[in-house]
Amino acid sequence: MSASNEEQQEGVVTESVADGVAVVQFTHPKGNSLPGALLRELALTIAGVGARPDVRVVALRSSQEGPFCAGASFDELVAISDEHQGKEFFLGFAHVILAMVRCPKPIVTRVQGKVVGGGVGIVAASDYVIATEKAQIRLSELAVGIGPFVVGPVIQRKVGPGAFSAMALDADWRSAHWALAAGLYAQVHDTIPALDSAFDGFTAQLAKGSGEAAARIKQTLWEGTDDWDALLDERAAMSGRLVLSEHTRNAIEVFRNR
Repeated sequence: MSASNEEQQEGVVTESVADGVAVVQFTHPKGNSLPGALLRELALTIAGVGARPDVRVVALRSSQEGPFCAGASFDELVAISDEHQGKEFFLGFAHVILAMVRCPKPIVTRVQGKVVGGGVGIVAASDYVIATEKAQIRLSELAVGIGPFVVGPVIQRKVGPGAFSAMALDADWRSAHWALAAGLYAQVHDTIPALDSAFDGFTAQLAKGSGEAAARIKQTLWEGTDDWDALLDERAAMSGRLVLSEHTRNAIEVFRNR
C-alpha cells in the first residue's frame, strides 16, 4: 500500500515479509531524518517482525536515494523546552537501538548513502551492514554542543573505545572504507546495483540457513547488554539537560540554517 502525501511528508515505516526475510524500510523527505513518531514506529516494527515465526532475518533499509539517515529531526530538537521533553526526545533512538539489539533475528542493513549522528547508532546496532563507497559517516553531536551519549554504547561496542573517541571528539566525515576497517560495515561496494545484488543475495542466503543457529549467534553478539535500558535512560537524561544550554541552542541554529 502506498503512503499518502501527508504520510510521505511526516515520514513512513513499511514492512513486508517473503521467504523468511522481513524488509523494514523507513523514509523521510528531509534526508531520511527520524523524528520521534517515526522512531517509535521503527522500534515497534522491528520488534514486531522479530517476533514472527515466519521471519528468519530482518532486512533494514532507508529510501533508495540520498542519505541513509540524517539523524534526529532538528525541527524537534529546537522545540525542546524542558529536561523531560529533552529526555523523551533522545530516548527515541535508544528505543530503536534496544529493539534492534534484542530482536531475536539477525538484522542486515543496507546503507546507500551518508550516515549522521543517530543513524550511526542504527548502523552499529545492526548485525551485518552492506554499504556503498558513498556511505560516509559522521558523529555530529559535539558540533552542536551535545555529544553522542545515547548511541555511544552501541558504537563503542562495535568499533572499540579508540575509534569511538576519535569519532566523538572529531565531528568530521569518515569514509566508508574507514567504517569497513573499523567494523561498522561488513561489505562496501562501488555502485548501487552491486550493493543491491549483495544485499538481496546475502539476506536470502541467511534466510535459508538454520534459524536457530542464527538466533544463537545473535544472542552471543549482544551478551552483556542487559543493563542498557538503564544506561541509555541515563544517557538520554544527560543529553536532555545539555540541549537546553544557551551554547547548544545557538550551535543548533547555526547548524540547522546551513
